[in-house]
This record gives sequence, structure tokens and C-alpha cells, in this order.
Amino acid sequence: MFNRNLEELEEQIGYHFNDRELLAAAVTHTSYANEHRRENIMNNERLEYLGDAILDFAAADYLYRRYPDRKEGDLSKMRASRVSEQPLAKCGRDLHLPDFLRLGKGEEQTGGRNRDSIISDAVEAVIGAVYLDGGFEPARNLVLSRILLDQQEEDLFTDRRTPLQELFQDRQKQIEYRVVGESGPPHDRIFETEAYVDGVLIGRGSGRTKKSSAQSAAQDALERLHVSEIN
Repeated sequence: MFNRNLEELEEQIGYHFNDRELLAAAVTHTSYANEHRRENIMNNERLEYLGDAILDFAAADYLYRRYPDRKEGDLSKMRASRVSEQPLAKCGRDLHLPDFLRLGKGEEQTGGRNRDSIISDAVEAVIGAVYLDGGFEPARNLVLSRILLDQQEEDLFTDRRTPLQELFQDRQKQIEYRVVGESGPPHDRIFETEAYVDGVLIGRGSGRTKKSSAQSAAQDALERLHVSEIN
């Protein structure tokens, strides 16, 4: 039963293990391992330590290249906001990772399956497991596709919907965002969104989440309106 569940988790993260025991360890909390000491089960603490280091490096490398004009202080804040406990826990929930965690009875009874710290540690442990199984590139790809790019698309630092709405406030008009399509496998969906004012299309966008696709549509609308104002 557990092995079958691990296959489902592999589909969620988009990576298939050569050594699935590494993935099993990544979702095994210390409380579960302590309750099964005779079975000599590996917990995820060491993998979490390794994954944390890989995550920090991959995030730093991505942000350094993505934002060449940002200062060191800005880059540090951006990295911290992406790899801290809360966004990592959100990422874990998006991957349905809590469904696969192996917890001790006490931890289960006290709500450990929904605790941000446990979920975020498991995300880092999965990254570490992917690194040990396949090397840096698949681990980096996991970080980029499931953590950094999703958050980048949601644009944690620049909200485009608010300034777009402000352009229409004086006219007392509301912007409507419509999800008009979606594609891709369940673990890597792409949403298509259109922005309308009074039934008139003003922007289109796409993203890995409905929120990010709406932000993309708002950005497209702002660019179109800016061009119209210039012309």
C-alpha cells in the first residue's frame, strides 16, 4: 500500500526514483521512526538538512540570474520569502505531501500532519532525496518548477491587479477575471485567464495557478493600456 502511494507522490513531484527508499525516508517523521526502532527505519532529518542547502543554493542562483539589477539585500529578502516555512508548507500542500507523511501516533493525534514545520521539512527532505537519487539537475528542476517559478508567477513582490483596478476606479468599473482554459498533467497544470471590463477583453495571461494567471492577464492589460495611452 505504501509503495503504491509513493508512486502517486512521484507523479505529483514529477520525478521517478531509482531508489524509492530515499523517498520513503523523506516522508518519514522522526516520531514514526522512533515508534518503529526495531525496523531500523530511516527518518527525514538528514535529508531535510541536505535539501535545505540545495534549496538555498538553487534559490540564490535563480534570483541572481533573474534579477541582475537587484542589490544583495533585496536578493536576500526575496530568497527568504520563497524558502521560508510558510511558502514551503504551501508548496507541500499543493503537492498533497501531507497525505503521504508517516507520523507517529502522538504526532498524528496532535495535528502534526497539518503543521507547517513538519510539511516544510518534508519538502526539503524530498529535495534532498531527489538530489541523492538523480543528482543536482533534477533536484534543481524540482525547486524551480514547484517552488520558485510558481511563486514568481504569483509575483510576491509586485501586485499587478491592484494598479490595474486603480485605473478604472474613477469610472466605477470592476475588472472581471475569467479562467478560459487549462492544460497539462495534474502535477503541472497551466491556466489561461482573460481580464474584462464591461464585457470588453483587455488582457490575457497564463500561469501554473489561477492567481498567477490572473496576475499575468493584469500585466498584459497594463501593457496594452500603456501603449494605447502613448499612441
